[in-house]
Amino acid sequence: MPDTSITRIEAEPGQYGYTFGGREPIAEIKPGTLISLRTLDCFGGKVRSVTDLPSQVCEFPYLNPVTGPLYVDGARPGDTLAVHIVSLTPASPVGISSTFPHFGALTSTSHTPTLQPPLEERVWLYDVDLDRQTVRYQASRSDYTVDLPLEPMLGTVGVAPAASEVRQTIVPDVHGGNLDTPLLGPGSTLYLGVNVPGGLLALGDGHARQGEGEVCGVAVEIAMDAVIVVDVIPGVPTATPRLETDTRLVSLGAARPLEDAFRISQDDLVRHVAQLTGLDLLDAYQLVSQTTEARAGNVVDPQYVMSAGIDKRYLHGAAAYHGAHDQLRAVVRSG
Repeated sequence: MPDTSITRIEAEPGQYGYTFGGREPIAEIKPGTLISLRTLDCFGGKVRSVTDLPSQVCEFPYLNPVTGPLYVDGARPGDTLAVHIVSLTPASPVGISSTFPHFGALTSTSHTPTLQPPLEERVWLYDVDLDRQTVRYQASRSDYTVDLPLEPMLGTVGVAPAASEVRQTIVPDVHGGNLDTPLLGPGSTLYLGVNVPGGLLALGDGHARQGEGEVCGVAVEIAMDAVIVVDVIPGVPTATPRLETDTRLVSLGAARPLEDAFRISQDDLVRHVAQLTGLDLLDAYQLVSQTTEARAGNVVDPQYVMSAGIDKRYLHGAAAYHGAHDQLRAVVRSG
C-alpha cells in the first residue's frame, strides 16, 4: 500500500534556491508519498506594495526561488519522474504582477534591442478571494476592476540537468525549469527525464493565474502551498518534458526562436503518439496535425516554451508511461 501520510517541507532559508543543479538535496522522499511544500513567489516575498519596484527591492539573479531539491528514492539516470500536482492553494491574500523596463514580449530586451524607450516599471496587486475563487484585477491609473477566475499553477518545476550543468531557475529546457504553462495545475502530471541519482526535483513560482505566453513577463505571482506525489518510471527516458491531464497528452518544447519550441513540442508529440498507438510515423504525423492544440507557455524568458497536446480519446485507450497518471490519481483518492 502507498504511504498516504503527508510530509511537510517549508520554504525557509536553506530550503529553496535559484538554480537547478549545483545544490545538495534538502530531503529524501519515497515514491507514492504525499509531499506538502510551501513555495515563495518569484520575488521571494520582497514586493509587498505598489511602491516596491522589483528592480529596487530584488537582486538579480536571486529571482524565481524553488523549494528543494528533493532526492527521489530509486530514481536513476535514464528513468522518468512523474510529478503529480494534487492541489495548489495560494498562501497569501494578495498576488503581484509588474512590468519591467527590458523584460516582456512587447518591449525591447537584451536579445532584441531597439531604440525605443524602455517600459515603465510598475506593480499591480491582485486581491485573491479563496471563497469566491477569484483574482481581482485593479487598473493602476483608474478605478476599472475585473474579477478573474482563480486558476492556480506552478510556473517552475524541474530536475537537475545532465553533465553537472547548473541552470538558473528562470530558464526552461529539457530538464523542465521555468515552463510557465497554465496546464501545470492541480490534477496534472509532469514527466521529466532523470539525469542524476535521485533526480533532484525542485518547484516553485506559483501563479494565481496566467494568460498564455505570460506576455508582460509576470503572471499573478503568489506564494503557494502545493501538495504533490511523485513516482519513478524505471528504464523509460523522457527527452523533453511531457504533461498529462485526465483528458490530454502534451509535449513541451523550449527553445529560441519560438518556431523551434513549436517544432520540438510537435515532433515529440508525433513520436509519442506513434509509440503509444503503433502507428507509422507519418500516420501519427497526420493524426496529430488534424487534432493538435498548440499553446504558448512563455515568450519572454531566455528560452520560449510551446506545448503540443492531443485529446486522449483519439488514442484508443493507449496509456502513457504504463498508466502513471491514473495510478497517481488513485494514490490521491486512497489518501
